[in-house]
Amino acid sequence: MHNFLGYHCSLCNKEYLPGQVTYTCSCGGNLDVVLDYDALKKKYQPDDLLCRDDSSLWRYLPLLPVTFPPAAEQTPLHLAGGTPILSLPRLAAELGLKQLWLKDESRNPTASFKDRASAIVVARAIEIKAEIVVTASTGNAGAALAGMAAAVGQKAVIFAPKSAPPAKIAQLLVFGAKVLLVDGTYDDAFDLSIKAAEEFGWYCRNTGYNPFTAEGKKTAAYEIWEGLRKQVELGLSYKLGKDTTPLTHSRLTIFVSVGDGNIISGLHKGFKDLRALGWLEQLPRIVGVQADGSAAIAHAFHAGTETIVPVQAATLADSISVDLPRDGVRAVRAARETGGTYITVSDAQILQAIAILGRYGIFAEPAGATALAGLMAARTSGWLEADAPVLVLNTGSGLKDVRAAMQAVASAPIIEPTLQAVKREL
Repeated sequence: MHNFLGYHCSLCNKEYLPGQVTYTCSCGGNLDVVLDYDALKKKYQPDDLLCRDDSSLWRYLPLLPVTFPPAAEQTPLHLAGGTPILSLPRLAAELGLKQLWLKDESRNPTASFKDRASAIVVARAIEIKAEIVVTASTGNAGAALAGMAAAVGQKAVIFAPKSAPPAKIAQLLVFGAKVLLVDGTYDDAFDLSIKAAEEFGWYCRNTGYNPFTAEGKKTAAYEIWEGLRKQVELGLSYKLGKDTTPLTHSRLTIFVSVGDGNIISGLHKGFKDLRALGWLEQLPRIVGVQADGSAAIAHAFHAGTETIVPVQAATLADSISVDLPRDGVRAVRAARETGGTYITVSDAQILQAIAILGRYGIFAEPAGATALAGLMAARTSGWLEADAPVLVLNTGSGLKDVRAAMQAVASAPIIEPTLQAVKREL
């Protein structure tokens, strides 16, 4: 791990060596992992990573603060990341955009973005010889940890609110994790999991608490850079059908749903890594999208502060339903430092976005569709230019929350088994 120098506090700027701290700074601030950029620049050029056969997030191993666990070879943990970037020209035209992409994180082994963080945390747990890894989750992070842990025989304990969607709880149980359903909110589960980790000596994966979670999530930024660098980063023109049309605004704008704030801060960290290496000139604009009923970070951003005031979260998008975001400060900075913004959307807008994505062959859970809902709101308000190249992040599969999916569409009619009945419906 020659590239892992230690940690830097995001609040007080205190620095630590790798073995001096495990989770957060003594001031309570979240820690950024520090890489040896000088050594990396001397040893690697982009093609050294991009020519690798491995299509998973592990193709970027030199930029990660862990070693790849040999026991993970050809397991689901080895398959985390490497998700496709899909072009959506018909939806782009519908929204009045020149170019629109969607990065589909539902293709991860446990069907959500959270596999990235869990793969890295489990690798770290193996390095430090942790017997048990624990996390709090509304479902996706827990399923990711349970799946990645099962892949290598690591024990896992998951605290989840009893209100989590049944499909997500089923994943936890099938993967063999010890599941404890908390009679309370996600935040109650979060606090209890930290107390349990301290009491029993478990290694805690919690989002916005363990610094290695952002290191997993940053790999999506690497993949976006790799997949779109010729069209966006280098300022080239876009191919629209057979024509090549130059765009006046070649800076990529990324829309991502935000709950705890760790995905958006992880993306920001990934792009900052690339800029520090001299491989990226300008960071994409990053736009955070929150549900109206769970918008603590958006409130702070628009108030011009980094003070995160808790809310009483209420949204059907359970993956982003958070009272007190644990990575709020870095999440505010991700938008502010890239020229992005925060947008809030209603549950009705989220359900509409689920149905719209479905018409283009993408089945997203509510949190995944929230990014598109934010994009649509940005177009309606005039914030987003028509010639801006845009990428939205679908963070999870619609199969995670079938109940919400059914709310997004009309129910199917039940008919008699006759051709006349078919004709009546047509």
